[in-house]
Amino acid sequence: MSGRQLKLTIAEALREGATQLRLAGVADARREAGSLLAHSAGRDRTFLITHADEELDAERLSNFREYVKQRAAGKPLQYITGRQEFYGLEFDVNTDVLIPRPETELLVEAALEILKETESPCVCDVGTGSGCIAIALLHARTDARAYALDISTDALRVAAANAARHGVGERMTMLVSDCFDALDAEEHRRVRFDLIASNPPYVAESDLEGLQREVREHEPRVALTPGGDGLNVIRRLVKESPRYLKPRGHLLLEIGFNQHEAVRALIDTRTWTLLDIHRDLQGIPRTVALRLAE
Repeated sequence: MSGRQLKLTIAEALREGATQLRLAGVADARREAGSLLAHSAGRDRTFLITHADEELDAERLSNFREYVKQRAAGKPLQYITGRQEFYGLEFDVNTDVLIPRPETELLVEAALEILKETESPCVCDVGTGSGCIAIALLHARTDARAYALDISTDALRVAAANAARHGVGERMTMLVSDCFDALDAEEHRRVRFDLIASNPPYVAESDLEGLQREVREHEPRVALTPGGDGLNVIRRLVKESPRYLKPRGHLLLEIGFNQHEAVRALIDTRTWTLLDIHRDLQGIPRTVALRLAE
């Protein structure tokens, strides 16, 4: 940082940060610089606008410049601030979990629609990560209970913190589990779900290099890809879910770009009724909705 001013106003710091991010190829550079400045100053964006001529103290300016450096090097904004909004709720995130994305909100919407006539539903979130799917469902349905499964103990720690933050922890059972394996333990063997939801790892190994740098280099690889064609976990979910569902129970899966036909081919129509493959806001087939056949 040698040669830089040690004192800047909020407006000057914002310009400096936005310029650096723009030169590094970061999209929406000014908006991201504003988010980093708000985080380093411990203020919201409105405060920055209304106090643009105020001087930043040396510690906050130093922190801001460090955050800008990290963001310019490709670290996602959400891992720097430790926060991401999802379905109207703010979630803690770190490099142990995927950053919740807007397209996954469609899965929550589909689940709530399916469950609207079900009293006191019990749901299962496989590969819960930050817990965003299960927690959003429990927050919207105060009569619901959820099991949140993840192979990563570190991810479950993040999910537990988020569940406590949003007041749903007492209705959420968290288990370290490779897919459904933990449900075969004696104490969980009789549980059956109205709905199983999952945003599984689905990126094909050959597609990893084509991902954005922020995703490829910083988000947990185990949550991005199962290797191979990207469908291994989806195969397990389609095959194994019926054992854990109530009669006419549902399975909701998020899938990747151009995977809908391959996933459709995995569906045994003797077991499942394909209700829909919902498209996201970009028109990409994104959420597969299945119901156990009669």
